[in-house]
Amino acid sequence: MTEFWLSSAPGEKNCQQTWDKMNMATAQTNLSTNHKFNIPELKVGTLDVLVGLSDELAKLDSFVESVVRKVAQYMADVLEDSRDKVQENLLANGVDLVTYVTWFQWDMAKYPVKQSLKNISEIMSNQVSQIDSDLKARASAYNSLKGNLQSLERKNVGSLLTRSLADIIEKDNFVLDSEYLTTLLVVVPKTSYPDWQKTYETLSEMVVPRSTKLLFEDQDSGLFSVALFRKAIDDFKHKARENKFTVRDFQYNEEEMKADKEEMTRLSTDKKKQFGPLVRWLKVNFSEAFIALIHIKALRVFTESVLRYGLPVNFQAMLLQPNKKNVKKLRKGLQDRYKHLDSSATVIDASMDIPGLNLSQQEYYLYVYYKIDCNLLEFK
Repeated sequence: MTEFWLSSAPGEKNCQQTWDKMNMATAQTNLSTNHKFNIPELKVGTLDVLVGLSDELAKLDSFVESVVRKVAQYMADVLEDSRDKVQENLLANGVDLVTYVTWFQWDMAKYPVKQSLKNISEIMSNQVSQIDSDLKARASAYNSLKGNLQSLERKNVGSLLTRSLADIIEKDNFVLDSEYLTTLLVVVPKTSYPDWQKTYETLSEMVVPRSTKLLFEDQDSGLFSVALFRKAIDDFKHKARENKFTVRDFQYNEEEMKADKEEMTRLSTDKKKQFGPLVRWLKVNFSEAFIALIHIKALRVFTESVLRYGLPVNFQAMLLQPNKKNVKKLRKGLQDRYKHLDSSATVIDASMDIPGLNLSQQEYYLYVYYKIDCNLLEFK
C-alpha cells in the first residue's frame, strides 16, 4: 500500500516505551510496518494559539495536498505518451515518496524551528500558494501552445471531405493565371471511381475532356482534379452533388499554404523548447510542494498531540504502513490499545457509511491520526 497512517500516542515513562508497545501490538502481528516519525522540538505557544492553528492547519493541509495532486496530474498530462515515466519524475528531495516519508527529517533550513508554529505554517502557505499561482500561468501558456498546434495538426488528418488539402496537392495540379479556365478538386468514394470517369465530362458544359487526375487517396475516397471554364462552376457543383461527388472549396494560394506550414513548424519548435524546462519546473516544484505537505502533517501531529495529551510535550509520533488485508484489524487493535485515553468518546471511522453524515470532516480516533497517500495520480 502507498497509504500511511501518521499517528501519535502519549509518552509513557519514556517515548521509547510508547513505541515498543505500539510496535508489538501491530508490527509483530503483521498488521502494519512501522517507522518512527521524527518531529523536532517546536515552540508550543499558548493554548489559544494552538486551538486556532489546529483549524488553520487542517485547511492548509487540504489546500497543499490539492496543489501536490495538481502538479502530479499536470506532469502526467505534459508527458502524454510517456506516462510510464511519470512516477520516476515524482520525487521528493531526489528520492521516491515512500522513502521520503518513511525516513522523514525536518528541514531546518526551510522551516526554522526557532520560529513560532504560526510563522512556520505561513512560510509553507506562501510557498505553496506561489507554486499554485505559477502552475496556473505555466499550464495556461503551454496548453494554449499545445491546443493551437493540435488544431493545425487536426486539419491534416481525417477524411478527404474535411482535412486540409495543402500538404497533398502541388502547383502543377492547377490551371493558374487563366481568365477563363480553373481547376476544381472533387472527393469521389472509391466505389464510385468508374462512375466518375464515365460522367465527369458530362456533368456540365465546358468541362475540359480528359482533364481529370487522381491526386491522392485515403481509405475511403480519392481526390480528383478536373479543369473547366469558370462560368460552369456552379452548374458543375450542383450536378456533382446529385451524383454523390463532393467538390471541395479550395483556392490554390502559395503564400497562405507556406504561412500555415511555417506556423506549424514554429508551434512544434516552441512546444519542444518549452517541454524540457516545464518538466524540470514540475519536478522541482512537485518536490517542494510534497515536502511542504509532509511538514504540515508533522505540524498537525505536534499541535494535536499537545492539545490532546497536554504539557510538557511528551508523545511519540509514528508512521504506520497498514497491511492491505488487515486494515480493519489494525484500526481495532489501535482502538483497543488506546481506549484508556478517552473512554467517553465515540470513535467515528471515515470508512463507515452513515447516511447524511459527512465523515470526511468528522473523522475522530482516540489517538492522533492523519492519512498520507503517496498515490497521487488518477489516470483517466
